[in-house]
Amino acid sequence: MGETEIISSSEYRARLAAEGESSPLSLEQVGELFQQFLDAVARPKPQVADGRNLTERMRAHLGTAPGDQPVVKAAYAPYDLPNVHLAVERWFAAEGRSYELIGMRGASHHGDLTLGEILESADRYNRFVIGAVDYAHLPISPDEELACVSFGFYLGQEGDERFAVLLRGPADEYGRNKVEIEVLAQEKEFADRLLAEIDALVREHNIFRGQVLSFEGSDFGHGLGPFRFHRRPGLAREEIVLPEGLLDRVERQVVGVARRRERLRAAGQHLRRGLLLYGPPGTGKTHTIRYLLSHLPEFTVVVLAGTSIDAIGPACALARMLQPALVVLEDCDLIAEARDHGGGEQPLLFQVLNEMDGLGDDADVAFLLTTNRADLLEPALVQRPGRVDLAVEIPVPDAEGRARLLALYGSSLDLGKDLTDEIVTRTEGTTASFTKELVRRAVLIAAEREAERTGPEDLRAAADELLSDRDRLTRRLLGVRTERSAGQEQAPRTVLEDVQDD
Repeated sequence: MGETEIISSSEYRARLAAEGESSPLSLEQVGELFQQFLDAVARPKPQVADGRNLTERMRAHLGTAPGDQPVVKAAYAPYDLPNVHLAVERWFAAEGRSYELIGMRGASHHGDLTLGEILESADRYNRFVIGAVDYAHLPISPDEELACVSFGFYLGQEGDERFAVLLRGPADEYGRNKVEIEVLAQEKEFADRLLAEIDALVREHNIFRGQVLSFEGSDFGHGLGPFRFHRRPGLAREEIVLPEGLLDRVERQVVGVARRRERLRAAGQHLRRGLLLYGPPGTGKTHTIRYLLSHLPEFTVVVLAGTSIDAIGPACALARMLQPALVVLEDCDLIAEARDHGGGEQPLLFQVLNEMDGLGDDADVAFLLTTNRADLLEPALVQRPGRVDLAVEIPVPDAEGRARLLALYGSSLDLGKDLTDEIVTRTEGTTASFTKELVRRAVLIAAEREAERTGPEDLRAAADELLSDRDRLTRRLLGVRTERSAGQEQAPRTVLEDVQDD
């Protein structure tokens, strides 16, 4: 930039008079002169070291001024950053394509600017200079993280075509809770094709496919954060203790449809299905779901529980894209009477049911709902028929069930028939969770007395503790129904009564 000459107003008027301009300046002229003053003096372009000027680097790569080319953009959900990052990397990995990845100094402080605004500011004020690429380390499985570009320019080339791609992740503090790709290219058609091919790669190689995951809330109080990945359970059929024939019905509804999907489609039958498991806490509803997940390894599973159920929209969209899929909605009674805070008057459960109904009949998506309060859920289900095809009660185990549970959880204790019959008689009305805790406490008692193995006296002592009046609250937390609670099923529940331990 050349030197700036600053003159006084009187000298300026003298020059105008010499040039024949004797009339006073208009407001527009004054404004234009003031802007020129700001550009030239108040906002001088800083000196940028060679090779660090963003505009010059873009111009050298593109062969023209960056502002002369169109910008096309696409947006994705905030949790999709790993998928978009991998799709961009795969796209550039194809033969005949290459790129250089560069960053921008201060990118984290200017996340609200579009690519066009960044280039304009860089060109006009040298506001931005080349810096380090920003990365976000995000989970892509229960045991693996991926370093994803969260702000970076790909200076790409395909044949004679030269272009730039800006990839950036979500930045809630700026109100931009999404992943964005912006493409600067000579021809808009090229940019459109590039974005379409990246979108196809996002769908084809989606890292969520076949995973078990749940939504996490945003750190900034709105929107959705990243997924939490879970290990797929590995439960055998003998680990599920239910009344005779009950598990067969559940398997046919969920697993059977998955295994016979082609025959059902050929017969014109829909694949979308809903299963409701209801019963007291601790009877094995969640355990049964874990068993189903064990036998559907190819299914993508999205788990929603409690307040995260209001993310049913994104969950259904993900299930539709990654089918076959399973959507697990735990504790649905918690939202049966909760209202939508977005301005609607319907309970959130109605929105859940409407989202379920919005999936096409050919969608291979199963919905598994659990509840401890079927009385709260039933009115909503009756008003929205057809969403749930099968409702199965998971009851408190009978004597035979309690004996099987003792054999399952106490397999290493060598209990014997007499002791088993004694404990089964004493624990009438208790749940599967109670039996599991009974065995654990017996082992602990034996360990505390430095015994080499757990004996009958340890199991009896554990039963005495859990069945005593002082452990009444513990029994309720384990799902055991007292005489008072059994006779007052409609009574309001306390927070402690809502605690689950399936």
